[in-house]
Formats: sequence, structure tokens, C-alpha cells
Amino acid sequence: MLYTLAVGYERWARRRGSAPARVPALVFGAGAAAAALLHSMVFDPDSPFEPLGILDDDPARQGERLAGIPVIGTRRDLDEAVAGTGAEVVIFAVGNAEAGLIRDVRERAVAAGVRLLIVPEASEALDHELGAADVREVQITDLLGRHRIEAALPEAALAELLTGRRVLVTGAGGQIGSELCRQIHRYEPAALTMLDHDEAALQTAQLAVDPRAGLHDRSVQLADIRDAARVREVFRTGKPEVVFHAAALKHQPLLERHPAEAVKTNVLGALNVLEAAGDAALFVNVSTDKAADPVSVLGYTERVAERLTAHHGGLSVRFGNVLGSRGSVVATFAAQIADGGPITVTHPDATRYLMTAQEAVNLTLRAATLGRPGEALILQLGEPVLIAELARQMIALAGRPVDIVFTGLRPGEKLGDVLFGAGENPTRPHHPLISHVAVPPLHPAAVRPLTAPGIPEALTSALAGLCGPALSSAPLSGS
Repeated sequence: MLYTLAVGYERWARRRGSAPARVPALVFGAGAAAAALLHSMVFDPDSPFEPLGILDDDPARQGERLAGIPVIGTRRDLDEAVAGTGAEVVIFAVGNAEAGLIRDVRERAVAAGVRLLIVPEASEALDHELGAADVREVQITDLLGRHRIEAALPEAALAELLTGRRVLVTGAGGQIGSELCRQIHRYEPAALTMLDHDEAALQTAQLAVDPRAGLHDRSVQLADIRDAARVREVFRTGKPEVVFHAAALKHQPLLERHPAEAVKTNVLGALNVLEAAGDAALFVNVSTDKAADPVSVLGYTERVAERLTAHHGGLSVRFGNVLGSRGSVVATFAAQIADGGPITVTHPDATRYLMTAQEAVNLTLRAATLGRPGEALILQLGEPVLIAELARQMIALAGRPVDIVFTGLRPGEKLGDVLFGAGENPTRPHHPLISHVAVPPLHPAAVRPLTAPGIPEALTSALAGLCGPALSSAPLSGS
């Protein structure tokens, strides 16, 4: 091994003398992701990294070469490899890796005095092959596990749904809405209308889809879903065939104090979009697991929106907390760490289902091909995450001592999320990770009284009443 290290170091020293300085690097992994990365590092003159060696735990890989770079050991040899080559970073390049493996390699890298970088999943770069330019810092999503839906559903189904069709996304400036636009765009729809009331977020979303686009483009529609007339105008002009409704207020503590605002957007705003979309062939409502046996204003309004969607012949998609969104637990913890702490956690045993925006949007698009009118589709992505453990991982990632303080559960907050209501009977007719439940429809006339002025407690009680009795376990026709 020492001979190999010496050769790698000599190779790096030679190239340093004839080219702009590159960061000396070791690569962990010898599979397809590592092969693509190493090819980019070796043959791309603009690569910021100089590969000195590869580490991989597979004994059969030892001594192999990828793009001329040798496999020089396993993760147990990381410390020796860093010392022998002078590497300044280790790049983790294992596709769909277990979180425990990423954490272990990161801990070994930190102990060796170098940074661990990572090659993102292919879903993070839809328009090009991953290479050295895509290498990034390790994020909390990596340490919690990078789940994905295995390819059991043909891409042709999504292409048939989206290619050449007129598609509209509400809430396009939000994390889910913008990711929807980004992924839909790759299927070349005839038109992609992005609707949001936040002009800055809307521009950011548009540039993420097409960096050359301008806000004068008719694909961008500045509108508030609370404004029924404006929503009708957008739909009348764009005539969308497929609608993804992702606009909603989702910050639970605020909505507990301001239920009327939650109703205006999450219930009446959703109804405005549903009624304007009457001619669309497909309507997909983006919901949340808070709609299952709801106990909060957020959960009540999302459940009512699911029922209104069922009445109009649409389908809903229900998933957990999205990592990294504005106001999310990760964003809150990051701000608290940056401020020196403490991190505030409601309860030592509090758990949540967590997923990335890419995972959430993947589910939403799959639901559009699998779901039927009156259904809600729910994705099972592993076990719920202990929030205290999330806090500990973020503290470790920050590399600074920060205290954790437990504050107690807030009004309307559950100790742990549930995916299904007590009366729901989930089935999995198409995919082992995607469950289907029937949603009882709710006539729009039932929500009109919610606009009457009143005290917040009365409004919250009225919302709870509209969530209705649990649906019987009778399957939908044809299932």
C-alpha cells in the first residue's frame, strides 16, 4: 500500500506543477458513481480535485483501477491513506448509501483531519451526468439517509402524462412547487405555468427551470389563490390539462394562533383552484401527514382540502415533513446552531417522518400516474426520525458544542406523526411503498360558513367538525 500511496502522491505533485492548483482528494467508493466522478476528475481540465487514490470496502476491488486511479484500501485505511498521500478531502461516491455508512466515513475523515465531501444522488442533477463540479458538502439529509423509490414504475407513464401537455403548478415559488416545476420541465410539457404570490420566489423558481427565461414570459403568473377572480383568469388563459396544487400555509404554531388565515389559503384558496380547474384532466392536491387523524389547525385545513379535492374528482398526495424548507425543523436548528444555541426540541421522544423535496416530488409525480379520483396516496419512507437525534447529528455536522433544551409539546402537536387515519384502510395495489386510501368527499357548501367572523376557538372547532367521521374500510370500486 505504501508504494501505491507514493505513486499517487508523485502523480499529484507532477500535475500541480503544470496546471492550476487542485485539491488533493481520496475517493470513497468504486462503483458506478465513483467511476463517473473519477472520469470527470481525471479528464476534465476544470476539475477542482486531483484524485490520489480510492478506498472501498469490497475486498474484490482492492488493486483495481478506475480512470487509472488505484484502489488502495478500505475505510479502515482512511487515516493512513490521508497521511501517506497528503489528501485534503475525502469524496464519498456511493450511490443510495445507507446513512450509517456516510456517518462512519465522515467520522473517520474528521479524525484524520480532512473534510468529507459527497457526490449527490442523480436526482439532484436531472439535466447532466454527475461529475466533479457537482461535489458538495455533506448535508443533514445525507446523514439521515438518502431514500429513493426504486424504479418499479416506467418512465413512459410520466412521459405520457406530462409530455406535450399543458401543466400548471400552484405554490411554484415554494420548495415543493419549484421542485415540481424542475422535474416536470424535463418531460417537455407543451406549457408549464408557474403560479405564486411571492414574486421573488417565483423568479427563483423560473430561473431554476430555465436560466435564460425572463419574468415577461407568460409561464410565470403572479397570483394569490385567495383571489378567485384572478385564479379563474389564469386558468381561462392557460387552459391547463394537468394541475398540481402545492400552495398552502404549513407552519403549524402560527396557524394555531391564526386559524382564519389558514382557512383563507388552505381551504378557500384550494377551493378556488379546484373550481377554476374544472376542465383539467387531472388534479393533484399536495397534502401532508398532518391530515391523518388531525389534531391541529394545519391538519384540519389539509384534511378539509383533501375532502374538497375528492368531491371535485381529484386526488391527494400525503407525505411527511420536507427537510430544508423555510421554517422547517432543519432550518430552525441550523439558525439556532449558528446563533450558538441552544437547540430547542419539544420532547425527547418526538419523532417525525422526514423526506427531501426530491423524494416528495417523486411521490407526487408517481401519484399522478397511479392514483384515481377520490384517493389519497401516501409514501412510506422508512422509519420516523427521532428529532433529538436529528439535533445531535446537526450539532456534529457543525463541529461545535451546542446544548439541546426540551421545551414540551406545543398546542396541536403530536408526539409522533401518523400516516393513516384510524378509519382508513390502506392498500398497495401498484407499488410496495405507495399506499392508497379512499377520501370521503365534502361538498363546497359546507365550507362557506367558515368565512363568517368569529373567535378563533369557534373556527377551529368548526374545522374539526368538517374533517368528518372516519371512512369505512370498504375498498373503492375496481380495486
